[in-house]
Amino acid sequence: MPQVRLYNTMSQSVEPFSPADGKVVRMYTCGPTVYNPAHVGNFRTFLFEDLMRRVLKLAGWRVEQVMNLTDVDDKIIRRASEAGVSISDITVPVTERFHSDRRYLRIEDAERYPRATESIPEMIELVSTLVARGVAYQADDGSVYFAIDKFPAYGKLSRLDKREIQTGARVAQDDYAKENAQDFALWKAAKPEDEASGAAWDSPWGRGRPGWHLECSAMAMRFLGETLDVHCGGIDLVFPHHEDEIAQSEAATGREFSRFWCHGQFLLTDGAKMAKRVGNVATVADMREQGVSGAAFRHFAFSTHYRKQLNLSPDALEASLEGVRRVGDFAERLAAATGGTPGLAAAAEDLVADASAAFFDDLNAPEAMAALFSFIRRANAELDAGGRDEAALARAREAFALVNGVLDIVPEPAAEDEELSVYVEGRLAARRAARTRRDFAAADAIRDELTSRGIAIEDGPQGTRWKKLY
Repeated sequence: MPQVRLYNTMSQSVEPFSPADGKVVRMYTCGPTVYNPAHVGNFRTFLFEDLMRRVLKLAGWRVEQVMNLTDVDDKIIRRASEAGVSISDITVPVTERFHSDRRYLRIEDAERYPRATESIPEMIELVSTLVARGVAYQADDGSVYFAIDKFPAYGKLSRLDKREIQTGARVAQDDYAKENAQDFALWKAAKPEDEASGAAWDSPWGRGRPGWHLECSAMAMRFLGETLDVHCGGIDLVFPHHEDEIAQSEAATGREFSRFWCHGQFLLTDGAKMAKRVGNVATVADMREQGVSGAAFRHFAFSTHYRKQLNLSPDALEASLEGVRRVGDFAERLAAATGGTPGLAAAAEDLVADASAAFFDDLNAPEAMAALFSFIRRANAELDAGGRDEAALARAREAFALVNGVLDIVPEPAAEDEELSVYVEGRLAARRAARTRRDFAAADAIRDELTSRGIAIEDGPQGTRWKKLY
């Protein structure tokens, strides 16, 4: 079994990782709050978690991943109240959009996608346990709060300065700033807008609803047990969300909540004006409209280590579009090849060794991609030699499939699109007419128009050929 090493936010160091039972990785990943479509920054985190999932499977373990869908919280209730609808009217279509976007980016299915509203009994039971243990209390406002001064280890994940904690002060909102570390709401007394939007349930403390932090603890322990192998999310969740999860979970069970905590860094934008084709990418729908394939965005996301900030820029997206084109061209060539050479087999062995070492070293996707492109260069040279070694070719195909099975950056083959063909042929006819009348400015404008749609054209003796690049 290879040694997998992961950066653990709790220890702030890279540590050897293996599941507690040696077989199944119990992995909890914080999913979206489904009041608005997830943006590409969210999906950078989900892609890092997809990378982790695939690497853990590559190491030989089975993964049991739970990704929650937060379908009741302050933002959702506010949105439902403003629209005069129920919370499900807001969350159901957004959830469907999330799964559609996730599939576009080739993010593997988790084993479970529990919705918070499906685990209310477990949440009430967890709060009852905390009240019984004296670490939670019902305040005058009817809500139940966690008493952070009753949990001495509070702040251990985020390295919170204990002087910043306001003992006995309370915070009711789900999210709050680091300097406002206070007793946090576990169960919130129902307000009229909660009742009106269907976000209130009966409990021992009266009608109310769960706090955001409570939801994840209850769902994680319901499906994965009291101690997880790894808990993942964006770096912005370290405090307060994950800190509060640890407090309420460990105070209830007396056991470590998660053995590893792994967090992905932010996606940034450089603020510069973006090219029309790749500019203003905020959601997956924006990417699709602007011709950025799922494979290209995966390439972009994996070009930088998940623990480093990643800058979204037109140049970076253009580089990824070109990168996956090269990968796709090579995949087609490898599939069509009839034989290889000993050098091709050697290149394949190096690819597996180098990429695996990178993957197992804290998910170092940039190094694994570098190994892949090095293999493509070497393999193309060996294929140029025209060898007949079928075993070498088979090994090259196997190695390429293994590494791409983690990165998943081979673009989809261009599908026949009758509507697109009609459009392109029509524009090419208009371009020929413009050239015939020597209106070269109009002809160049049509070429630019096609290029902006991802269509490459090539003039030759037999006429003009075209190809869809992405």
